[in-house]
Amino acid sequence: MPFDVVIPTIGRPSLEALLNSLARSRGELPERVILVDDRRDTEAALDLSGVDERVRSRTGVVRGKARGPAAARNTGWHASSAQWIAFLDDDVVVDDDWLERAAADIAQLQDNEAGSQGRVRVPLPDDRRPTDWERNVSGLQSSAWITADMIYARAVLEELGGFDERFRRAYREDADFALRVFEANYRIAQGTRGITHPVRAADPWVSVRLQAGNADDVLMYAKHGAHWRNRARAPRGRWPYHLATVLFFTGWAALTADFAWRRIAPGPRTPKEIVTLLATSAVIPFAAVYHRTRALLAISALLRKGAQ
Repeated sequence: MPFDVVIPTIGRPSLEALLNSLARSRGELPERVILVDDRRDTEAALDLSGVDERVRSRTGVVRGKARGPAAARNTGWHASSAQWIAFLDDDVVVDDDWLERAAADIAQLQDNEAGSQGRVRVPLPDDRRPTDWERNVSGLQSSAWITADMIYARAVLEELGGFDERFRRAYREDADFALRVFEANYRIAQGTRGITHPVRAADPWVSVRLQAGNADDVLMYAKHGAHWRNRARAPRGRWPYHLATVLFFTGWAALTADFAWRRIAPGPRTPKEIVTLLATSAVIPFAAVYHRTRALLAISALLRKGAQ
């Protein structure tokens, strides 16, 4: 069953391993492998010199918009004319029989099935317990409809307008599209093919940066309603941020209101004065903490300077 492969990439070294795994896989190679170069501000071409010639000869590179994987995938499938589009991430490796199984997965799809999801494995260390980051990545094994390995019919992509490019991160854009597929009365099949998703190196602050995904959760709520998590099979994070947020802002609002009233009550209470004091009362605690913290950090050096 002919299909094209679309791979958004930012030029990571893992791309070469992915392309060579396609060359090793049993079965008929894709009609085209479309790489969407989504790097920012670069004139350098992707280095494909280490890629097996059989795959390199079928590989084309198109320039992405540097607006995230949703936009890059749209650029990729628009550049294809195939009936079926297989999306892969640039940091996975396909199984030795991936091509055979991908063709079989497509051939077995029913009329009301818009696509097929692959199986994801995340290798974890055998000689120690996995780190928090490794456990985080291993969650991909149970994630639904992720585009690390997902095949969709071109007709459905056209009908639904592709991925929502307002999702700028590699987060929730695939779940959003899947929910829209279901809302259009299609189904998504579980395929038999598989990929390996290694855990890439990450710095100690990666878990903090990942919190930006909360913004995508807000967009999911706005698009799909309060129960979108159940429909998308997306469990909440381990940190009870909703409760923490409510408690924090409730306490902050109460203290700010008390502080503002103690400043407003003695004064002229003109509209301009009230607005000014309300606004500044909200900011003053943060400014005070900032300056106090900065002084505490510098106090030792300041005292040494004064003693000289």
